[in-house]
Amino acid sequence: MKEILGRIVAAELEERRKQGYDVEALRPLLGKASGSCDALLALSQRIKEAPIRQDWPYEEPDDLESVMAACDPTRRREASRLLSDGEIEARVRSAFLTSVCACILGKPLEEAPYGGLEDIRAAAQASGEWPLRDYVSDAMLTAWGRRNPSWVETTRGRVHYAASDDDITYTIMGMLLLEKRGRDFSHEDMRQLWLENLPIYLCWGPERTVLLRAGLAVLAPDLPYDMDDWAVRLNPGQELCGAMIRADAYGYACPGDPELAARLASRDASFTHRKTGVYSAMFVAAAIAAAFTAENWKEIVVTALQYVPQRSRFYEQASTCLRMVDDAASFEDGYNAVHTEYGAFGAGQVVQEIGTVINTLKFARDAEEGIGMQVAQGNDSDSFACSCGSILGAYFADGLPEHWYAQFNNTIHTTMGNFHETDLQALTKRMQLLYKRVRQPEAPLA
Repeated sequence: MKEILGRIVAAELEERRKQGYDVEALRPLLGKASGSCDALLALSQRIKEAPIRQDWPYEEPDDLESVMAACDPTRRREASRLLSDGEIEARVRSAFLTSVCACILGKPLEEAPYGGLEDIRAAAQASGEWPLRDYVSDAMLTAWGRRNPSWVETTRGRVHYAASDDDITYTIMGMLLLEKRGRDFSHEDMRQLWLENLPIYLCWGPERTVLLRAGLAVLAPDLPYDMDDWAVRLNPGQELCGAMIRADAYGYACPGDPELAARLASRDASFTHRKTGVYSAMFVAAAIAAAFTAENWKEIVVTALQYVPQRSRFYEQASTCLRMVDDAASFEDGYNAVHTEYGAFGAGQVVQEIGTVINTLKFARDAEEGIGMQVAQGNDSDSFACSCGSILGAYFADGLPEHWYAQFNNTIHTTMGNFHETDLQALTKRMQLLYKRVRQPEAPLA
């Protein structure tokens, strides 16, 4: 136990350093505290209380109102234009189904060592599958030299349903929160929903950490607990992509209203994450919401960037990606520019992969080409394809050719403990109605 706790505290110290906190004086204490759990916990508290460095050039607040105050003050605060119910529901259908198909396309390629454009393209060319226009084959994975264990239900000829996946699960969880509580859902609502539905083994990073602490609170109901503490103490990885992959439902629920989408995504994300982990979720939710009414790809990205703190590392990095992609003459050039600048940010570390999403949005001429492009850029190939698929589907209202989702036989699997819907069409309809729940908080849909 002491060894595990020591590793967590060491990782926590390093993460706070990267976030600009003045923790260097605490580093020598790691070794001294390693022999005692009490000493390690005390050190963790000191790490949490460390001040921001005086020379730190960024402004990265955590509480919702401060976060929103740090966003672009000129941003639009209301929906850009009213959409008909039919247009909203058609675009949500396109967004959700494109997201699901993109996730399944990327699942077999999510395996360490994570690939990039060059080796994924080489494998697809070797099996005659470049560009990607269908689920990957066993032959392509053989050429690639590795495969995610999910390949037995996510490769061409083996796809008979939408396989369970944490990215899709979190979209469903967002849907359930909105159905049950509307726009006023709380972290307490999330705690209860997570305990009822999420198996800890199939959660990762901060989600697993927070779910473990929520479970411990159930085992000792007489002891006080502070849910705000769960995200900031003994929780390394709080800037990874986990909160971002929970953002899609908020975009669906706020068509043309990126302000509200970003607010809802921020509240959800702050249950487990901080700073870049939260801001990336706000960006994705705002991008999906903006895609319903945007005239072009760049409007989606520029709009979404207005709904993150303007002096944050995330804004600086994503804006750099936008400039590089905007200058790129081709999809390959855009990828190479992003990968060269931010290649150190690997799978799940948000920065490079947000750049690849921007690259996809510029060069994709339809949703099908877009999900293939996103998966081909590698790294966390299912998660970012899932989020990018939502944006693409909301923007390209025709969505994907039917063969992509027809292979699911109208069936979706999850690993959720208290959610039993397997009818993909019925689930899609629930996603399509989320905007009504947000517009009319007093009228629950479920």
